[in-house]
Amino acid sequence: MGACVCRMNPDNETMSVSSASASRPASAGIALGGAARKNRPLCHETIKWRSDVPLTEGQLRSKRDEFWDTAPAFDGRKEIWDALRAATNAAECLDFQMAQAILDGANVSVPNGYLTECYDELGTQYKVPIYCLSYPINIVKEENGRDSPAEYSEPVDGGTEIFLKLRISSTMTDVKLPVYSKDTVGQCKKKLQSVEGVDACCQRWFYSGKLLGDKVPIDECSIHQGYVVQVIVNTEHYNHDNSTSIVHLSLAS
Repeated sequence: MGACVCRMNPDNETMSVSSASASRPASAGIALGGAARKNRPLCHETIKWRSDVPLTEGQLRSKRDEFWDTAPAFDGRKEIWDALRAATNAAECLDFQMAQAILDGANVSVPNGYLTECYDELGTQYKVPIYCLSYPINIVKEENGRDSPAEYSEPVDGGTEIFLKLRISSTMTDVKLPVYSKDTVGQCKKKLQSVEGVDACCQRWFYSGKLLGDKVPIDECSIHQGYVVQVIVNTEHYNHDNSTSIVHLSLAS
């Protein structure tokens, strides 16, 4: 029976990771900042964690946006932060191969196999908070899947009717969804849920490589007619099954 490895990070967040993940073979060390530091391959599992203060998906997205918008101003190189953000997006969509390729291309090492602690080729440390890597197991899924009444309320002026071409990652099928130009992305997710049965809270929409925020109106997304919007479906958000990785931490309110 494997033991658990526990540690406290600088933000007083307690993390406990089972030996199943700690037993991965380490790759060869690479020189960073004049010293050799071990580099492990990115762990192919979604970290489970619980927030002491329950969050809605909207609140979690706001915390993520705030971190990624401000992190480059404190320390490190912007291009590395951009690479880490792209890698975390890929990993959360369970595309670990893409995430690893992004890290390798940017010469980023992950000594413990997780994106919570990374180093560039100069030895500069980059720390990504756990809430940027996965959803908490106790995320608040409000009634009807809404984060707040205002976020998904119908606009007074619906605009003109248009058809969005959506490619669903879970089925790799294309769907033509009728929406209005003034609809927000969040409202469109609810419409797709009613048509395809895909929970709106498990959808992430990408166009031209950019994540579309739920509060952004469709007519501000600059989606060209006939172009595909990628809909990444991640059911891991609400999967409470046993996992080899459990992370417990306290989030500041």
